[in-house]
Amino acid sequence: MDQPKIIVDQRERNLDLLDHLKEFGATVAMATLHIGDYIISDRICVERKTVADFEGSIINGRLFEQAERMKSHYSCPILLLEGDREEFRMHKRAITGAMVSLYVTYGIPVITSESPAESASILVSMAVQEQDSTERMPSPKGGARAYTSAQFQEFIIGNLPGIGPKLAKSLLTHFGTIRSIANASAEELMDVDGVGKKKAGRIYKTLNETYKNDPETA
Repeated sequence: MDQPKIIVDQRERNLDLLDHLKEFGATVAMATLHIGDYIISDRICVERKTVADFEGSIINGRLFEQAERMKSHYSCPILLLEGDREEFRMHKRAITGAMVSLYVTYGIPVITSESPAESASILVSMAVQEQDSTERMPSPKGGARAYTSAQFQEFIIGNLPGIGPKLAKSLLTHFGTIRSIANASAEELMDVDGVGKKKAGRIYKTLNETYKNDPETA
């Protein structure tokens, strides 16, 4: 087969890992990914987290929001945990519980890695096996299913700051349309269970602030 192709989120800043991907024979394509950090095929996406990232995402609740998004768009999502597990500050039982929940609730396995080099090796191995044996190529859109209008609406609202899939459904159920959500005041947004003052302010600002394209952050 040709070199395995891996789509990498353009916000990936670990140059060591990117260099290793190329060193191990992968063709790397950078793209803006809304789900996952690495796309291996139309069914496999990988979210990579360092030990600190993983711990932080448990504390702020983002881990399971990400898990739900990954599972809703890719049939075989994977979480790659990189680093020394001895560096966790949280109780071991809490970490293990989160990993078990990822698998039992979302069907997402956690693969561990000790370094960027090992992470790169794992990613390339996935790509070789997936693209050689099944001829599945990476797709940032996923390939698990066709989406209804409701699912597209949930995806759009679910990508607002602090909004996951469950809260997106609550907002759409309450307001009826995306336009109504966009036209709602911060106070009206707070009528939805789970939307507090801070979160309502962030949603309102995102939907109403004038767009400014900053070349340095684009």
